[in-house]
Amino acid sequence: MKDLAMTEMMTKEDVTAMILSAKKQAGLTWEDIAEKIDMSPVWTHSAAMGMNAFPLEKAKLMVTVMGLPQEAESVLAESPTKIWEQAVPTDPCIYRFYEIVGVYGPSLKALIQEKFGDGIMSAIDFDMTVTRVENPNGDRVKVEMSGKYLGYNSW
Repeated sequence: MKDLAMTEMMTKEDVTAMILSAKKQAGLTWEDIAEKIDMSPVWTHSAAMGMNAFPLEKAKLMVTVMGLPQEAESVLAESPTKIWEQAVPTDPCIYRFYEIVGVYGPSLKALIQEKFGDGIMSAIDFDMTVTRVENPNGDRVKVEMSGKYLGYNSW
């Protein structure tokens, strides 16, 4: 993490590095942090990584919970620019989600359109949970997503 001079503006990347450092030093999980700010762990992590903007009251809580400098509050509340560094990630866990979309994306689209009509599932009015499901053949990862249906307009 670079040393920030008084004249240099704090960035989302700077705040992310501070959060990750504070999380590690405190021995917290994302579940712990999310509970302290009353948000979901998935959303909390995404916002901490700079991919969502914290509502101001949640930014204030995050600064307090993580022991961040006051200037981090406004950075956490800034609207993000969502950029990926590479087209297809090589991290095995993230890549599998790309694989799921590649294999099942057309099927999900077809089923959504059969049930709702011509439209999409919102990734803005959206929530997601990740849970562990015990199974004698090996524990399972359960990912549940729920997004508002958005029909396409004709004009």
